[in-house]
Amino acid sequence: MPEVAHYTLGNTSEGDGVGPFVMTSTYRIPEVHHQFTHSQRRGGRSMILFRQELGEVLRDARRSQGRTLRQVSSDARVSLGYLSEIERGQKEASSELLVSVTDALGLPLSFVLREVSDRIAIAEQVTIPDTVPEGLADDSKPLVGAR
Repeated sequence: MPEVAHYTLGNTSEGDGVGPFVMTSTYRIPEVHHQFTHSQRRGGRSMILFRQELGEVLRDARRSQGRTLRQVSSDARVSLGYLSEIERGQKEASSELLVSVTDALGLPLSFVLREVSDRIAIAEQVTIPDTVPEGLADDSKPLVGAR
């Protein structure tokens, strides 16, 4: 049984630049997810870190485009060392920096965040529906926290 499954969404390049919505996703099989996380909660359970998942998604997207850290850091106007730390999950990315990096990669921020969310859901062994739950689509029930 493979430990990691891959899929590619969209094309990897378009003309001189990166085409829109280009992203390679890596889904971890929940049974082996513990091999990828190093932080521990009390009781010895693995802790899922958003910054690590985000860094892996950004790295996967960059590599699927055949681009170097130097190219993306230059396009995003972020230092190469800092982008490297973000990709390795060692630093938290601010929302402004994240938008700069996703713009440099030619990806919508929502795609990147959805991929991170999907990876975390797999690690937590939960299913996120791809559809709007009944009742929300017809405005009969307010969203959580809505007045």
